[in-house]
Amino acid sequence: MILPSVRDPRLVTIRRGGTLTDVDHHLLALWAADCAEHVLHLFETQAPTDPRPREAIGATRAWARGEMGMMQARAAGGHSMGATRPFRGAARSAAYAAGQAACVAHVPEHELGAAAYAIKAVLATSPQDPEAGRTERDWQRRQLPDRIRGLVLEDQVRRNDICWSVFLD
Repeated sequence: MILPSVRDPRLVTIRRGGTLTDVDHHLLALWAADCAEHVLHLFETQAPTDPRPREAIGATRAWARGEMGMMQARAAGGHSMGATRPFRGAARSAAYAAGQAACVAHVPEHELGAAAYAIKAVLATSPQDPEAGRTERDWQRRQLPDRIRGLVLEDQVRRNDICWSVFLD
């Protein structure tokens, strides 16, 4: 479970009573898509003919551009997570990362799900290398737009425990 029991109003859209603007919501989704795409090859090498995770990442970006509705993006996320059923390890986590990214359109807090699953995917490829996860985490942090950097970094501290402790050393 990557969602907290108590929601941070900064990660709840204004329409739903929080303070998250549409601009920042879209930036969260685009960052999540970047995190998922960075590890997508770990799924595609195992299932080269299954387009669902790549389609979920595309849906995330289409939603952020206003070209797709939230329900369509969320459905693409569900399909990506459905693609994980026959897999374990890196391929499974990579597809989950893509699914989580697409679900940011519905619940902004899925942004950390995309990032955490991407880190988990990398860790699965290098179980003996404790630096692998940190390297991926640091790459993700370099991709953060300045406008949402503080929000995401604080969210990583707040939810590190429920995200398999992949964000903090």
